[in-house]
Amino acid sequence: MGQLRQETDPGEAGLDARALDRLDRHFARHVDEGRLPGFLLSVARGGRVAHLTTYGLRDTAAGLPVGPDTLWRIYSMTKPVTAVAVLMLVEEGRLALDDPLDRHLPEFAEPRVYESGSGTGVRTRPAAGPLLIRHLLTHTAGLTFGFYYRHPVDALYREAGLEYSVPPGAGLAETVELYARMPLQFDPGTQWNYSVASNVLGRVVEVVSGRPLDAFFAERILGPLGMTDTGFHVVPEQEGRLAELYGEKEGGGIEPVPGLPVRGRPRFLSGSGGLVSSAPDFHRFMEMLRRGGELDGTRLLSADTVALMTRNQLPGAAILRDFGAPGHQEPGNDGLGFGFNVSVVVDPSRTLAPSSPGTYGWTGAASTAFWVDPRHDLTVQFMTQVRPKTLKLFPDLRRLVHEALPD
Repeated sequence: MGQLRQETDPGEAGLDARALDRLDRHFARHVDEGRLPGFLLSVARGGRVAHLTTYGLRDTAAGLPVGPDTLWRIYSMTKPVTAVAVLMLVEEGRLALDDPLDRHLPEFAEPRVYESGSGTGVRTRPAAGPLLIRHLLTHTAGLTFGFYYRHPVDALYREAGLEYSVPPGAGLAETVELYARMPLQFDPGTQWNYSVASNVLGRVVEVVSGRPLDAFFAERILGPLGMTDTGFHVVPEQEGRLAELYGEKEGGGIEPVPGLPVRGRPRFLSGSGGLVSSAPDFHRFMEMLRRGGELDGTRLLSADTVALMTRNQLPGAAILRDFGAPGHQEPGNDGLGFGFNVSVVVDPSRTLAPSSPGTYGWTGAASTAFWVDPRHDLTVQFMTQVRPKTLKLFPDLRRLVHEALPD
């Protein structure tokens, strides 16, 4: 297990200590007023942690505090790890970004696109072109999530038992085969729709590498980076450090809610959102990206590949708000492009909170977040465990961190 500690004073790192104190007080109020159980926040500059705060509880009923070694369900922060796995196979020549998906998963041959109707009356047509690996990495494949309730295809996912991405008891291979039977919402590459695409990528990694996804992650990414607390489940000696998962209650406050089945290896290995991690581990993952694919003498990707992953890949350098499928044109997407499983700041004048051009990162369903700011040589992570309904943390988090930066 790695350690995370403050390595330098904020002032020595060129950060405003008073602004960081305001940041801490802001999120401490969320805890004190019952909106969060507790949190961990780390801010590093040039790879050195200049601010580390833990506050509140990881388990309110047991009275257990948040610590630097607390384990968190990181949900969609799994996606950048999956992207790294795919790009490693691309660098090895075993996969290509423009490979048709059906070259590796034949069930995706001859994809069809939604045309009209609903339920049993849905009409489809052949897709204008094949699904490509890059479409999955950029969420432009036409896949969706069943829990959106935005489009007739979302309803088809729910009818197929895919409201929560996986039928009860199913594994990755059979779930992905079920995705392949669903029509696409749009022709591949023509819109952006956040979706189950990273689960499909996880299955591609398994097929191309010949290894289960958890084994590939452990052998090729997590082990080499020393991320010993990260995986698809916790072992008995880790269980005492796992944070409880909470949801917002009607009328205010939080309460425990069911989460990922992480005690014992799950049958469904989700490349979209299946990992548990710790702040020390995720700091190492961020550092690998910040350093261009290398950490402590271990290189996972070339610097050029990391630059490709973290650059806006939407056609015509589009912004998510302008390119998103209906329902994905929220203000939170304004000013952002999308790389390979990370958002990328394209136009800071349009973002909800102050941002630097080229900043990339992603969030998780339990209100976790990370980003890397190349302009300021900064990495930030925020860990908590609340599935939000109304809670909006990230604009304030970005604004308050940005206030600590030099002009």
